[in-house]
Amino acid sequence: MSKPKSSTSFYTPETVSCNNETFKLLLSHEEINNRISELGAAIDEDYRDKKPILIGILNGAFIFLSDLMRHITIPCEVDFYKLSSYGDAKVSSGNVKQRKDIDADITGRHIIIVEDIVDTGLSANYIMNIVEQKNPASVEIVTLLKKPEALKYHVDVKYVGFEIPTLFVLGYGLDYAQEGRNLAQIYVLDEKAAKNS
Repeated sequence: MSKPKSSTSFYTPETVSCNNETFKLLLSHEEINNRISELGAAIDEDYRDKKPILIGILNGAFIFLSDLMRHITIPCEVDFYKLSSYGDAKVSSGNVKQRKDIDADITGRHIIIVEDIVDTGLSANYIMNIVEQKNPASVEIVTLLKKPEALKYHVDVKYVGFEIPTLFVLGYGLDYAQEGRNLAQIYVLDEKAAKNS
């Protein structure tokens, strides 16, 4: 991957090269942080006196979940599922595999599933079905990114950070063949650069 142009506390280049593809800035660190602050405030309001369990979907959601929790002021807990549907490709395989189960007993609890991105809705639909079988008091989804035009499965997403076009994105926990998660901003595949290469 290319190095940032200047020394900063976060990895925030204007463009980035990852696995021989060029990506350009889509959402800045400031935009992301401001929106997550708003999501945290909404969760505070909706879950007052409920002590929700935030369940992050690994690997992609770990950075979003970490920042989101720090914008939530009510008592809350955390756990993780690990799923795989992309492998090293830019397009979902269409098959979801569960790699890790949660540890918490969520019977009668208020659950917030934390996703990095909802595109086709396959993974979100899969995890909702699993969670609902465990008899929680309620289940909602918060996602940093949503691609409305890519949806193939009906999924109710209560909290959405940003709606984006159906393009391949990288950074802030999202990867391309396991690289790029450490970027502090979100980048989109630069199709013009790809055509000119």
